[in-house]
Amino acid sequence: MQELVVVGAGPYGLSIASHAAAAGLQPRVFGRPMAAWRDGMPPGMFLKSEPWASNLSDPEGVYGLAAYAATQGVEAKHGVPLPVGIFASYGLWFADRAAPPVEERTVTAVRPRAGGGFEVTADDGAGGVGETFLARTVVLAVGVRPFTDIPGPLRALPPEQVSHSVDHADLTRFKGQDVTVVGAGQAALETATLLAEQGTTVRVVARSHRLNWNTLPPPLSRPFGEAARAPHTGLGCGWKNWLYARTPGAFRRLPAPTRTRVFTSALGPAGAWWLRERFERTVGVRFGESVAAAVPDGGRVRLDLVSARGSVDTVTTDHVIAATGFTPRLDRLGLLDGRLRRSLRTVGPSGAPETDAVFETSHPGLFVTGLLSAPSFGPSMRFVLGATYTSGRVVRGVRRRLGTGTGHVHPGEPRETLPVGTAPTDWMERF
Repeated sequence: MQELVVVGAGPYGLSIASHAAAAGLQPRVFGRPMAAWRDGMPPGMFLKSEPWASNLSDPEGVYGLAAYAATQGVEAKHGVPLPVGIFASYGLWFADRAAPPVEERTVTAVRPRAGGGFEVTADDGAGGVGETFLARTVVLAVGVRPFTDIPGPLRALPPEQVSHSVDHADLTRFKGQDVTVVGAGQAALETATLLAEQGTTVRVVARSHRLNWNTLPPPLSRPFGEAARAPHTGLGCGWKNWLYARTPGAFRRLPAPTRTRVFTSALGPAGAWWLRERFERTVGVRFGESVAAAVPDGGRVRLDLVSARGSVDTVTTDHVIAATGFTPRLDRLGLLDGRLRRSLRTVGPSGAPETDAVFETSHPGLFVTGLLSAPSFGPSMRFVLGATYTSGRVVRGVRRRLGTGTGHVHPGEPRETLPVGTAPTDWMERF
């Protein structure tokens, strides 16, 4: 029986595997390393986060993004956007040096086992029968793809006419076409900009009546008064963001309705400061509208767009890209046994699993991380910055469940690797 299975090989899965191996465990890690950045972001995209705050977590803190950039002759500078391709390559570099080997196979089922532990099934990577084995603990680090949101009126369209923003590693298939992008966040705005810059006719449909744009981050070194009024954090400047970024454990102790409200309202859609000029000179926006109906029409799509006042206008387009975010509901996690899913305690009506201080769900031995843990621990878990807080604590929880460690979480651990002269904070990761 395996001690630990980590499902997912993105920043959370790789960071947890690194900490687990350093703690003497022998985890099996499944997934395509850095798949979200390699398979869901086309060339030309940049990190929304500052490079100094986009580190994966290893116990010694020596495999940060800056260390990788130095090996490539690239300077990871504050205030200078970094291509997502470099970040994806960094994750692969981290996996080679700081984590145990990753099995590039998909876990298709996790079922509880009588007497404790789990029965795990993974495909063979080639469409065959695959392998079923036993595991004492399982960590779900599945990223965001299982939780994509597509507006109801678009769901009946065939896949050649509608997709989510995470479905595209290459936008060139849309050259010469007409594309409608639904959404008002970074994914929508950057996708639309790249489409327009390659010659695609593109429009953005936004329910809001204006777009929000982040501003140029202030220098890392600032006068004390400025830093005190608006400290740097992993979620932008300001004390509210500081609390979200630095105190996930305190967030977990808030009442479930409060956590749900903050999770759904904090850090709303916004575009990166460096994208604004490019976007505004190339892309048109239909403000205050949402999709009321979508019907195939002679190989194209006819969209009925309704305004806040109730008026309806019709647009015909070749393809619709929904950049409409993600909802971490357990009922979207098909790999998890249905009875197990339904038995888990949730954060109020959110449909997301409730966890303890070490990310263990109400089912012994099952841990969740990343977006799935955000309604428990707060907005920072939606981004790469949460991997540092998460990884050491999950491994303590696993060791406690296995009986190989105390599982105590020591205040202030693990420490984050930060640029010299900065406060102990992070910056936001995109997607």
